[in-house]
Amino acid sequence: MAQALVLIDIQKDYFPGGRMTLDGADAAAQNAARLLERFRARGWALVHVQHLSIRPTASFFIPGTEGVDFHPAVAPRGDELVIQKNFPSAFRATRLDTELRSRGITELLVAGMMTHMCVDSSVRAAFDLGFKVEVAHDACATRKLTFGDGEVPAAQVHNAFIAALNGTFASARGTADILA
Repeated sequence: MAQALVLIDIQKDYFPGGRMTLDGADAAAQNAARLLERFRARGWALVHVQHLSIRPTASFFIPGTEGVDFHPAVAPRGDELVIQKNFPSAFRATRLDTELRSRGITELLVAGMMTHMCVDSSVRAAFDLGFKVEVAHDACATRKLTFGDGEVPAAQVHNAFIAALNGTFASARGTADILA
């Protein structure tokens, strides 16, 4: 059993002043940083996933802008694996699966942004590929969504997506429980 911490899209555009500010991004990044610190201290496997938008109509994560940079709290060091992606799933059209398997990784601890998009699609893909997945739910953040005439607050979006993942696709726990 080998585990890797997979940090998904904790990039500047998701923070205040960025192009797609998420609710709770700062708190989520601090929890992700706590997990990162533990993994670094123990010499455990780490993966930083970075989204670069290739859609012509993209409004954030545009290559060449500061918004694609990792948040300083979780910025990778020179020897840490960085996977760049262009789609919500960290596995689609990337070398993530190959890199994990070449390191003997069978379990993933996932943290990142956005809960309802890239975290969700990456966790489901990891499950489909046979990985055992845990989500640090308080090290993830999202935003409000709209449907029809209604608005769904970010906290409800987050809770609904974590609840949908928990049990079948992953187990979800808080950072303090994971570190205990």
